[in-house]
Amino acid sequence: MIAEQELVRQAKQGDTGAFEALMQKNQGKIYNLGLRLLRNKDDAADLLQETFIKAYESLPKFRGEAAFSTWLYRIAMNFALMKMRRDRNRKVSLDELKDVAGHSYSRHVSDWSGNPHVYLKNRELKSVLDGVIASLPPKYRSVFVLHDVEGLSLAKVAKILSLSIPAVKSRVHRSRMYLRERLDEHFKTMKACNEL
Repeated sequence: MIAEQELVRQAKQGDTGAFEALMQKNQGKIYNLGLRLLRNKDDAADLLQETFIKAYESLPKFRGEAAFSTWLYRIAMNFALMKMRRDRNRKVSLDELKDVAGHSYSRHVSDWSGNPHVYLKNRELKSVLDGVIASLPPKYRSVFVLHDVEGLSLAKVAKILSLSIPAVKSRVHRSRMYLRERLDEHFKTMKACNEL
């Protein structure tokens, strides 16, 4: 198998087969990122297509200072954030995601594992979790998905989103606190309903 750097070099020299190999190597990651951020298969497919068109057009400008996949993530994130900003019909406003300094989060973490018959099955839990993640404002959702879902390092997320590492840490923390509170509310409501 040819190394990514060699494929990039060949693609920059006009080898469309090398660019196709780069696409095949990265298309699953970019599509899944789009699916997690945009929550729609058509939008994820559009994101994938727009990302690779832009990458192909911009390939001569790629300097190789970062990995090709990091560069692709950055392109995809830019398109995803533009789409999320355009759509703006989110369930949560930025006002609901209060600054950590201005809001004291509960230090209590509920135990949701007590009785498996009372709580959701794994499939239903995933649906609830996906819905709560989707309710995050775009700037927090993008950081959460890249770091906590995709497993990218703080440094890599910072590079992709053109943020400082402390800014990424702060957004990861805020998104986790937001998600924890929303899930806690959900499970408390479920518990109350099941006790009726």
